[in-house]
Amino acid sequence: MSLYRLLRPLLFGLEPERAHRLTLWALRHGMMPGGGSGNRAPVTVWGKTAPNPIGLAAGFDKNAEAIEPLFRLGFGLVEIGSVTPRPQPGNPRPRVFRLVKDRGVINRLGFNNEGVDAVERRLAAFREKGTAPGLLGVNLGKNKDSPEAAPDYGIGAKRLAPYADYLVINVSSPNTPELRALQSHFELERIIEATRDAMSANPVPLIVKIAPDLKQADKEEIAVAALDEALDGLIISNTTVTRPTNLVSPQQSETGGLSGRPLRCPSTALLAEMHRLTEGKILLIGTGGVSSPQDVEAKQAAGATLVQLYTGLVYKGPGLPARLVAGLSADGTPPA
Repeated sequence: MSLYRLLRPLLFGLEPERAHRLTLWALRHGMMPGGGSGNRAPVTVWGKTAPNPIGLAAGFDKNAEAIEPLFRLGFGLVEIGSVTPRPQPGNPRPRVFRLVKDRGVINRLGFNNEGVDAVERRLAAFREKGTAPGLLGVNLGKNKDSPEAAPDYGIGAKRLAPYADYLVINVSSPNTPELRALQSHFELERIIEATRDAMSANPVPLIVKIAPDLKQADKEEIAVAALDEALDGLIISNTTVTRPTNLVSPQQSETGGLSGRPLRCPSTALLAEMHRLTEGKILLIGTGGVSSPQDVEAKQAAGATLVQLYTGLVYKGPGLPARLVAGLSADGTPPA
């Protein structure tokens, strides 16, 4: 932690995307200290065992460039993506903004990624090296200019399911026009069915990632769809387009999805509500504002089996996952 405190001013002196690219480069070249194996408090989900319940959320490693070093930081699961069928540059820069005083980040990246061909090559190379030290998830998105969503998710599923321990349907990013409208019961069913059909030769658990800014009717529809379609899980939640009134950082007015500490309470409240609406029958992954053992405990108390983070790494550094794992008791929960 002390080393990162020394380096953080240098990183924060760079434009956020440039700092992120530098971080990925350092990970790929072995310049980040490992956090250990993370083999504490193993958790079994979908018939597979993760060494711990702490995961990396999608968005950090969109193109599957640094899977091995990310596991070495101590994560029990690593989720890459979002991946679209065709490469796309995303929205114009600048598109990532640190809210330092609020410990948050606003992004309007827009599913920038290298596309399924490049990601498939890297995933295949990773799997050829042997068994992953944890669960590997692949987060799927649609191309901005695709007229229909379901075929795009199907393409991603067919190509990438053979390398994944689970797939995520991302219909909740605020940075692709009309994407969040796909969270309706009818649209979700179409996408889920298309995705399952596409990966019929290599079926893996299927999860949907939802937004935190849902109306009550939307929450209820998603819960019904999750139960009707026997989803393997829900990730709660993606970034928020709302802006809490207590934000103090000048960047708060930027357009995009807000993550980090300001998202912690609303995402945890939604987690608890979706646990109630799904009657505890659907595995839930809690994400949003996780940066301490207390945050992990709050997510688990609200119904999460697994807990993911991303923005916490920006402010607390690469040692965060190992510290969170070390804070877990043997049964996977923070000690009382």
